[in-house]
Amino acid sequence: MVGRCHALVRAGVPKLCPWDPRALHSSCKLSNARAKTKTCPKDKVWYLFLFLSFLIRFAGMGNLLKVLTREIENYPHFFLDFENAQPTDCERDVWNQVNAVLQDSESILSGLQAYKGAGQEIREAIQNPNDMILQERAWNSVCPLVIRLKKLYGFSLRLERALQSLLESLTCPPYTPTQHLEKEQALAKQFAEILHFTLRFDELKMRIPAIQNDFSYYRRTISRNRINNMNLDIEREVNNEMANRMSLFYAEATPMLKTLSTATTNFVTENKTLPLENTTDVLSTMASVCKVMLETPDYTCRFNSEDTLLFCMRVMVGVIILYDHVHPNGAFNKSSKIDMKGCIKVLKEQPADNVEGLLNALKFTTKHLHDESTPKNIRSMLQ
Repeated sequence: MVGRCHALVRAGVPKLCPWDPRALHSSCKLSNARAKTKTCPKDKVWYLFLFLSFLIRFAGMGNLLKVLTREIENYPHFFLDFENAQPTDCERDVWNQVNAVLQDSESILSGLQAYKGAGQEIREAIQNPNDMILQERAWNSVCPLVIRLKKLYGFSLRLERALQSLLESLTCPPYTPTQHLEKEQALAKQFAEILHFTLRFDELKMRIPAIQNDFSYYRRTISRNRINNMNLDIEREVNNEMANRMSLFYAEATPMLKTLSTATTNFVTENKTLPLENTTDVLSTMASVCKVMLETPDYTCRFNSEDTLLFCMRVMVGVIILYDHVHPNGAFNKSSKIDMKGCIKVLKEQPADNVEGLLNALKFTTKHLHDESTPKNIRSMLQ
């Protein structure tokens, strides 16, 4: 290459950087001057080098390398039918187990959405500590709410077991996570429905501060009453151990997400012969499939409802958050198997009202966004 540059200088061609397009133009002049002579193999190599230099200069080195290595798109490409997927015979047993849990999810969300709390009764009782009528009224208002909160917490335990059953099916050899998701679409759909439910539950919970206020009042009051040796029928429903576990659950900003991340981590810990990548690859593959579906008109046009588009976005964000909590390096690291820049770009191309909550979820409920290893351009996209 150096010798060739010297030859150009001797021929009167200015010595230019090979990335400069003027170098290509100058070399073309020299080539025309030597058109009558036979081109040697070295010349062919030089022309190829100049051509590639030109492409790199104007097309970008990253895209060129992808072209040369046939890796223009290295993410899974298939349509995951979130609307109509039905279980095959091989999926049936696990599908039935998970379906028994998911069929109660809407009633759980409705119950949470209807939660009003006992704020007024509690305030009156605190302001009038010697008024036993107000004390009794507050206590009688809080106890039914605590039983409802126990039901919600109990559902999180059922959801945890359902998730572990799905992970066991979607990570087992000999298939790869991509093959599992493509072949077992009914289970993949249930996995997506769990993530969809989780984000909806946590969004609602964050808007209801009365939950923690009510439960805190309940714990203070029951401790005081226990000291006074009062008969507490409520303890048959919510004993001290259950109250402690419920307290930890509702203290989380995103309790259902915490449940799923703990369940996934426990699954990896309990299955020591199964590589961590088998589990995290299920999450990254699901995120990639959702991203490709959202940005590909040939896929989105197959959705029968606009709700499916929102469902797909919510699932993509859900698996990103879960991946970020479970994988040691998180989802934002350069080594991540999730195309975070592409996922955020897809979200930002949607109507703002549809994605504001999802972008906030990526900002505030992920674990590694503010790590030093997170590229600055990714952080800036979420500011």
